[in-house]
This record gives sequence, structure tokens and C-alpha cells, in this order.
Amino acid sequence: MKNIHDSFRFPLFICLFCVAVANSYGQSSVKPTEALQRLKDGNQRFVRGQSTKPRQDFSRIKEVASAQFPFATIIGCSDSRVPNEIIFDQGLGDLFIVRTAGQVSTYASWGSVEFAEEVLGTKLIVVLGHTQCGAVNAAVKLPEVPGHIITLINAIKPAVEIARKSHPHDLLDASIRENIRMQVEQLKALEPVLAKRVREGSILIVGALYDLQTGQVEFLN
Repeated sequence: MKNIHDSFRFPLFICLFCVAVANSYGQSSVKPTEALQRLKDGNQRFVRGQSTKPRQDFSRIKEVASAQFPFATIIGCSDSRVPNEIIFDQGLGDLFIVRTAGQVSTYASWGSVEFAEEVLGTKLIVVLGHTQCGAVNAAVKLPEVPGHIITLINAIKPAVEIARKSHPHDLLDASIRENIRMQVEQLKALEPVLAKRVREGSILIVGALYDLQTGQVEFLN
């Protein structure tokens, strides 16, 4: 007969794990609207050539070695031309970043985002795409691709099909924007953690588009 304590063992382990991690890392106290404004202000400094490069010295390294308090989570593309801390003029420990080509999310990505929200306390999640995205362009053109690259294309194709009907003359840009929009909606509906927080109004999930030509980040409605 199964021991009655067995049914409590796994949930108890998870609870203790979360408490231990929270005690080790702490939680950010920055409100989502404040976090969003920090990103906007930082990007404006970057675009104007007035980046302050904050919290990037050796003392900051020592400060965050034992604890981190990121104020926002960025789900971005892996593109080397979109370094998140630079374009938002932030420092070590400020941003929790999850990056894949085309910012396509899977279970590992979702778990990472939930970890940042539940354990580290980041209340702003930004899905950050960019102009001329190679992953989206591949989904538009549907070339022959090797290996697991096809999984990225397949994940983006629904956005392309929607964009093809509404903006066939500017398909790449429309597909990039639709891909961001769909990814935002996917996260908002992601049970059991993020969807619950969205219903509570305790987190903000937004889309944004980085322009490779100007360095400007456009936050999307």
C-alpha cells in the first residue's frame, strides 16, 4: 500500500526548493510600469549616443555574485546584432534574458520565464523581435533547411500565414510583427503560472520591435 506521505513528498520538495531559491536570490520590487519606463529611457539614451553603461564595473560584479534582482525579463532573438543590455543601456543583474532564433518559445523557455517571475520577482516580460529577422524570413520563403532549424520555421509559419492575408505587399515586416503579437498572446494564456498572474493584473507582458537600422525599440500595442 502506498504511504500517504508519498503524495505530499514531491509538492513539499518543490515548495522547499522555491523557498530556498527565493532566500538565495531575493525578489525584484520594481513595478511593471516602472520597469517598462526604465527600458524606454535606456533605449532613448542608446539611440542618442548617450548611454551611461550603468552597473557594469567590478563592484557590480561583486554585488550581484550572491544575489540577483532583475527588474524585467526579455524574451528575444538570438541575433548577435541585438544585445539586450546594450540597446536598453542596463547593467549586470538588471535583465533576465531568454534568447532563441525568432524568439521562439518552448518548454525550457517557458520554465525560465516562470522562474524569473515566480522566484526572482520580475513583473515585466518583453517579447523582443527585430527588423530583418532571419528566422522569420526563412518562414516566409520556406527554403530547404537542415536539422532542427525546421522546428523554428514551423513555429513561425502561423504568423506568416496571417500576415500574408493582411499585408501581402510588406510580408516580412508584417510577419515579424505578427510573430511578436502571437508570442505575447501565447505567454498571456500560458497556464498555470503566467495566465493566472495576467488575470490578477500583477504582471505585464508586452511586445517590442528593435530596428536594426536606427537602434530604436518600438513597443507594440
